[in-house]
Amino acid sequence: MPRHGGRETEDRRLRALREAKRVLARPSATLSLKERLSALAEQAPEVYDLRGPTDTYGDGVVADLEKKVARMLGKEDAAFFPTGTMAQQVALRCWAERTGNRHVALHPVSHPEVFEADAFRTVSDLRPMRATSAPRQPTAEEVRDLPESFGTLMLELPLRDVGYLLPTWEELVEVTDAARERGAKVHFDGARLWECTPHFGRSLAEIAALADSVYVSFYKSLDGLSGAALAGPSSLIKETRIWRHRYGGKIFQQFPVALSALIGLERELPRLPDYVAQARVVAAAMAEGFQEAGLGWFKVQPEQPHTLQFQVWLPFAAEVLVDAAAQQAEETGATVFQLPWWEPGLPPGIALTEVTVTSAGLEWTPDEVRAAVVDFVDRARASSPAWATPAGPGSSLATDLA
Repeated sequence: MPRHGGRETEDRRLRALREAKRVLARPSATLSLKERLSALAEQAPEVYDLRGPTDTYGDGVVADLEKKVARMLGKEDAAFFPTGTMAQQVALRCWAERTGNRHVALHPVSHPEVFEADAFRTVSDLRPMRATSAPRQPTAEEVRDLPESFGTLMLELPLRDVGYLLPTWEELVEVTDAARERGAKVHFDGARLWECTPHFGRSLAEIAALADSVYVSFYKSLDGLSGAALAGPSSLIKETRIWRHRYGGKIFQQFPVALSALIGLERELPRLPDYVAQARVVAAAMAEGFQEAGLGWFKVQPEQPHTLQFQVWLPFAAEVLVDAAAQQAEETGATVFQLPWWEPGLPPGIALTEVTVTSAGLEWTPDEVRAAVVDFVDRARASSPAWATPAGPGSSLATDLA
């Protein structure tokens, strides 16, 4: 994720977040090492019998986690991977060998194109292909009209960089059908698939059934230490385990991350629908707060979040907003903007951040969110003398981002 400012600015932001009494989410990364280890030791006996031997190269608790994930996703088998980057490269490499086509149709702002240092091309000899140029999920029509053949369609659910957007259920069915009409396989980048069930109104297994293979993360929605799983047909997963070894992912012992994943599945997964519902309350209250603060233009993207995360765009420089958030947390003990702000560059003069709502956010009422937003905007204005309100919803800035 982009960060604005130097190490000192980032340290201040993290310190303010750790010390704030009220936040919308309190990710485990903000806890001390002692706190994290204590929580793991306390919670692990609730989800797994610790009297047995530890894991060795993927057996024991790791193998049990794999079986559990496969059952939950309705797939024949699943393999544990240290990272999602490795899991998806391996899955798509295996599909490329099977289909005889190394082209992967995907969105240009999906994770492999933005966050993986061009690994698809340089490590796995895969050839990413733009499925759409629009700031949304690709449509069935766009997939049918792609001018070149492709071996796999990869869909990131939700699509993070355009606001954690999801298609409708009908659109998802249509686009996966369109890929198969082209003779392609379908792979879901489901790092945050766990939190998609409220939007689709379907179970995890029903969603996963639309794909030939699915990757899920254990640390994003579930707040585990790290790790991922790749689920699909048993013949594919057997092959991916060989490639996992070749990519350096056959690790001697992984019980801490496996236990933390089981804890997340037990404790966090059942609460995700509540977080999604509260994210929608928070997003609506934020929009009301920006209006009350007199901002001529702002954007909450999407207006009704599809998952427990969404974007906020404001007409201030990033450094102003980073400072305002840290100052608010330091002086009031509460903040609704915990993550970094950054400037995308186009259109100029704006910055955006991401908002996440988890258990800590359930305590906030709409009135409290509105008041915190008004206070935040006042602080940003006070430290930005050159600030001027854009022309409003009809301005070119608003039009560009609509």
